[in-house]
Amino acid sequence: MSMQALQALQAPQAPRASVGADEFREAMAHLAAPLTIITTVDAEGNRRGFTASAVTSVSMEPPLLLVGIGRTAGCHAVLTTGTEFVVNLLGAAHTDVARAFSRKGVDRFASGEFTAWPDSGLPVLADAHAAFRCRRADVLPAGDHDLLLGELLDVRRGPGGEPLVWHQREFCTAVGRTGR
Repeated sequence: MSMQALQALQAPQAPRASVGADEFREAMAHLAAPLTIITTVDAEGNRRGFTASAVTSVSMEPPLLLVGIGRTAGCHAVLTTGTEFVVNLLGAAHTDVARAFSRKGVDRFASGEFTAWPDSGLPVLADAHAAFRCRRADVLPAGDHDLLLGELLDVRRGPGGEPLVWHQREFCTAVGRTGR
């Protein structure tokens, strides 16, 4: 037996993933996630965006957000190569807007009141619970998605209220608070 073959037998083998995509999707349906609308403009000035539940804060210094975007998403290229984007945090009143931004072949911007972020022209939902203007800091590959890392340039705080979440593949609101 050659030395290479012997080393290969002795080398620890990384365990193979035994969980399939369907099983993973079913289990993850139990994880409630905040709903957002990610918006930007393409090189021609056309507004683009999608509904996202894979959004999280990453760092306070510097302030960074992370957005997961599927590589098959219609606005993947413009978001992963563009300079800036906005994360619009949704509330219960934004269910129709969230649905529109999750569909293909519709005017996504028709169902919400979007304005332009000053000095950028980026679309921002006027009554979002919060909106975060970000500069693309990095794009990291992760399976069938890319992780868009955004450095915060500006923040708008809105009226607040009941959050809109994605749970069990449905748009939901928080049922109640457990206290402090």
